[in-house]
Amino acid sequence: MQRLSETGQAAPRRILISYASTDGQTRKICRFAAEQLIAQGRSVEMLPVGDAAEIALAAFDAAILAGSVHLGRLQPELSDFCAEHAGTLNRMPTLLLVVSLAAAGSDPAERAELDRIADRFTSAAGWRPDRVEHIAGAFRFSAYGPLRRLAMRWIAWHKGQRVARGQDREYTDWAGLAALLKGWPG
Repeated sequence: MQRLSETGQAAPRRILISYASTDGQTRKICRFAAEQLIAQGRSVEMLPVGDAAEIALAAFDAAILAGSVHLGRLQPELSDFCAEHAGTLNRMPTLLLVVSLAAAGSDPAERAELDRIADRFTSAAGWRPDRVEHIAGAFRFSAYGPLRRLAMRWIAWHKGQRVARGQDREYTDWAGLAALLKGWPG
C-alpha cells in the first residue's frame, strides 16, 4: 500500500540526500535528515556529492542537497552536481540546505547575504529548489589546522562568542530541522 501525503498524493518513497561537507557538520546534518526520513518510512540514499556524480537521479522521487558556506559560496563540487542535474532536479521535489555559522545569528544583513548566496548558487546551476533552508553550523576546532583555528577563534570573538580553546561548539537546531523534515516534501 502506498503512503499518501497530507495533500492526498503519493508521498515520495525514494529520496536522495547528497552533500558537500568541509568540516563534517553538513554531513552530520544530512545523516540526521536521513534518520528522520527513514523514521517516516522513506527510503533514503545518502552520498557525498562527489560519489553521486554518476547516479541515476531519475530513480529518485525527491532530493535534498546540502552544502556549507565558506568565503561567501557553497562548495564547487555541489555547484557542478546541481548544474549537471538541474533538469532532473527541477522535475522533482527538492530542498537545499545551506549550512553556515551566520544562520545561527540574528543579524538581518547576514541573513540577507545568506539569501543572496543561495540565490546566486541556484541561479548559476539553473536549479529551482522548492525550498531553501539556512541551517546553523558549528565551530569544529578539532577539525581545523592551526591557521584556520586562529581565524575561526577570531570570528567567534568578533561575534561575541566565547569558545574554549580546542572546544567544538554546535549551533544546529536539531528540533527545528526535525520539524522541517516532518512529512517533507508533503
